Amino acid sequence: QVQLVESGGGLVQPGGSLRLSCVASGFALSNNIVKWFRRAPGKGLVWISSIDSNNDDTYSADFVKGRFTISRDNAKNTVYLQMDNLKPDDTAVYKCYAGEAEGQGTQVTVST
Repeated sequence: QVQLVESGGGLVQPGGSLRLSCVASGFALSNNIVKWFRRAPGKGLVWISSIDSNNDDTYSADFVKGRFTISRDNAKNTVYLQMDNLKPDDTAVYKCYAGEAEGQGTQVTVST
């Protein structure tokens, strides 16, 4: 069964950090471009970052550059999103996508 499962979300204060994980089962993430998106309350789905399958080149939206880092661990079939210097505007459900699969999402809340 092809599946993606995100984890690592939670409540964090402004300026804090979280590391999200996207774990695949039923297929190899190493063969896929993996993308992170987020959906803030009342807003649409927004692309955050991607990592290529062939050369691990990474791409990020301007509003997260310098704060968020995408990476992969092929041995664990996992892609990570390291999020630093979090802001209240980063509050959203974060989801990963690879091939035809999408995860269920993990909630990130940035608040005092």
